[in-house]
Amino acid sequence: MTGSTDIQQAVTDEQWANARLIWGYHQMRHELRPADVAIGLGSHDLGVATTSAELYRAGLFPVLVFTGGNSPTTASRFPRGEAVHYREHALTLGVPDDAILLEPRAGNTGHNITYSRQVLTDAGIFPASVLLVSKPYMERRSYATARKLWPEVDVRCASEPLELDDYVKSIGDEKLVLDMLVGDLQRVIEYPKLGFAVEQEVPEDVYAAYENLLAAGFTSRLIAP
Repeated sequence: MTGSTDIQQAVTDEQWANARLIWGYHQMRHELRPADVAIGLGSHDLGVATTSAELYRAGLFPVLVFTGGNSPTTASRFPRGEAVHYREHALTLGVPDDAILLEPRAGNTGHNITYSRQVLTDAGIFPASVLLVSKPYMERRSYATARKLWPEVDVRCASEPLELDDYVKSIGDEKLVLDMLVGDLQRVIEYPKLGFAVEQEVPEDVYAAYENLLAAGFTSRLIAP
C-alpha cells in the first residue's frame, strides 16, 4: 500500500472507531431478491462491476445497466469512462454482452439514476423493481437518491460484502476512504434540503462520529458550501 505507514499513523484508534460507525450506517443491509434490472453505479471502485457480475450469475436480474462517465477521482483509473470499464470487466466475468446496457455520461448519482432510467426506457424496459449496486459506503445515498427521483419502483441496494478494514486494503488509501465516508454522509444530510434525495434519520452517535472526523480534517470529499 503506497504510503500506508504514514497514513496509518495519522489515523487514531478513535478515528477508526468513528469511521466504522459511519461505514455501518451507510450500508442498508437489504435482503436481496430478484429484480427486473440492476444498475451498477460508476465510481473508482471496480468491485461494483465484480459484484454486479456475481449477482447476475446468481440469477437475481436479467438486465444490467452500467452508468458513469468520469470524475477527477476516476479519469486516470478508467480513462474510457467508468461504465465502459465496468462493462469490459463484467464481460470477462461471464456476463453476456446482450445483458448489459451502457450509460456513459453520468457525472453524479442523480444522473446515474435519471440517465439509466432513460436508457432502459429507450430499450423498452419499464422495471417495477431495481437493484442498485454501489460502493459499500454509497448504499444509503444511492437509495435516497433513487427514492426521490424514481419513487414508483421498488429499490434495493447491494455492494461488495467487505468490512471497512478489508475495503481500505482493496483501495490502498486509508485517508481517501475516510474522507469519502465523511463526504457521503454530508450528502445524506444535505441533499434532501436541495431536493436531490429523500430525508433519512441520522442516529446521534453516527452524527457525533461525523463531526469528530470533520474536526480531525477528513474533509477532502465535502461538497462546496
